[in-house]
Amino acid sequence: MPKINVYLPDALADAVKEAQLPVSSICQAALESAVQKVQAARDGRLYSRFTPRAKHVLELAREVAARIPNEHVDTVHLLVGIVDEGGNLGLKVLQSLDIEADDLRAELLGSMPPKTAAPADDPGYAPGAMRALELTAKEAMSLGHNYIGCEHILLGVLATEDTMGAQVLHRMGVDVRSARRAVIAALSGFVHATPQAVATAPAAEPALEEIIRRLDAIEQRLGSE
Repeated sequence: MPKINVYLPDALADAVKEAQLPVSSICQAALESAVQKVQAARDGRLYSRFTPRAKHVLELAREVAARIPNEHVDTVHLLVGIVDEGGNLGLKVLQSLDIEADDLRAELLGSMPPKTAAPADDPGYAPGAMRALELTAKEAMSLGHNYIGCEHILLGVLATEDTMGAQVLHRMGVDVRSARRAVIAALSGFVHATPQAVATAPAAEPALEEIIRRLDAIEQRLGSE
């Protein structure tokens, strides 16, 4: 366990010593409380930007984790939420990349964490899922969007690379680059365009040229961070 040094003013240190207070326990409790408050504030600001469908995906992910049961919501649960919500752009993007919803759901359920002994009424987020949600906000910002939708959750999961949810998608042939291109194509009205079609479109079509230019700029910026 890592150590954090705490330095106290002389007068306070003397008082603590005289009172025989357990400094380490008090500091740990105070730090845990502070971290929870900061995390709650940050989560609140992030959550307010989610669309109704994206919020529903988070609810469905929690329900899946509680039903299995798993102690935490992980990236696989987030992806099941996208599939189970059924009508979101994230799912349409996956379908445009030749991913069948039923096949993906089966793969995700087969990759779930081990069951916990006791069900969790309100499972929290695992570190990987928290990182994915933070990257979800980053993906939305990089695309110039002031909201967070299901397509951004999909990109956030893929951007984690090493989480189980990302690995399931990788096994099925989906990576973050192709998914970004499919998201931009879908949002630009080319819902049925594949990343290959966008990349090889005639140069005479200015709309597609603009999509490609924006994608290249986004990927260069994300790659340099």
